[in-house]
Amino acid sequence: MSEPINLLLVEDSPDDIILTEEALKDAAIETRLNVVTDGEQAMDYLYHRGSFSDATRPDVILLDLNMPKKTGHDVLAEMKDDPDLESIPVIVLTVSQEEADVVKAMNLKMNFYLNKPVATGKLEPLLQEIHDLWS
Repeated sequence: MSEPINLLLVEDSPDDIILTEEALKDAAIETRLNVVTDGEQAMDYLYHRGSFSDATRPDVILLDLNMPKKTGHDVLAEMKDDPDLESIPVIVLTVSQEEADVVKAMNLKMNFYLNKPVATGKLEPLLQEIHDLWS
């Protein structure tokens, strides 16, 4: 049996957090989920600052683009500019249908892009691929 995937969900909507948790439960891949609700918390988590001093490095990040304090694009840019964080795979989750949002995330080197709501059928193959590639 393989190790569970450590996931960091960066999401400010309680409803979307619940939907993502349900999709992960339905997936056939064991995961450990940590949730932060804005971009600043995401960076605190990744840099082990404040209440996240003992945070586990995520194997993959599920990142909403539209968040308070620091947007998903800002988080992605900061991560990909840091040699210690740039290798963490990022799945961008958004309700945005704007091509500019997708292009900007692609230019910031996101790994995958999913539209919300998150469906098990779309999330599970991505997590399996990430698990196979990075474990």
